[in-house]
Amino acid sequence: MQKILGYMRKAIEDYNMISEGDKIAVALSGGKDSISMLMGFKALQRFYPKKFDIIAISINPGFEFFDTSFIEKICSDIDVPLFIEESHIKEIVFDIRNEKNPCSLCANLRRGILNGTAISHGCNKIALGHNEDDVLETFLLNLFYTGSISTFAPISYMDRSKMTLIRPLIYAPEKEIRKFIKRNNIEVIKKNCPMDGVSKREDMKNMIKSLQVDLPHIRSNLYGAIKRSNIKGW
Repeated sequence: MQKILGYMRKAIEDYNMISEGDKIAVALSGGKDSISMLMGFKALQRFYPKKFDIIAISINPGFEFFDTSFIEKICSDIDVPLFIEESHIKEIVFDIRNEKNPCSLCANLRRGILNGTAISHGCNKIALGHNEDDVLETFLLNLFYTGSISTFAPISYMDRSKMTLIRPLIYAPEKEIRKFIKRNNIEVIKKNCPMDGVSKREDMKNMIKSLQVDLPHIRSNLYGAIKRSNIKGW
């Protein structure tokens, strides 16, 4: 836990993600990243100088592998209030519209439900579990597919909903999160989406891994490029 907490605390302090009295909605999918983030927040509450509250919000997309009882047990074990929102995401994205590239629409639908639920429970911030690998992969996706130099910001404010998004795992490499989960024998939902392992994001992941063979500093170089490129929020 100390290593994950170290990554989280550095990101939180570098970007001033937490203020006194915050109520943070932790987006909980049941995967390794969101579970690690939730546990990190719970541990951080014990000693962080700024007092804050957390709840967990989980959106049931309608996939057969989504396990509500598993999500409930995670939160019960560490005493975090949980709110599960049912949705028709699977039906809309995969059955009705049969999207060939469903990730964007799915993310937008999830974001809308998450924002509404967080607001209804008095939260002023939402924590998303994007890790360091997600930052780099999004950077490459935007570069190759849209011709833009951009990635998501560590912290961003949404004017319409008056909600602040924070991403406290942006410094945590995916491999370290995997190690934390394995070392502590923590169960996770291994498959969150039918697109896991077959999306363009997976292509970027494999590209970085391949480039690391000849360019061992590729990850730090990409991260450095992001910070030097004046990308909004960085």
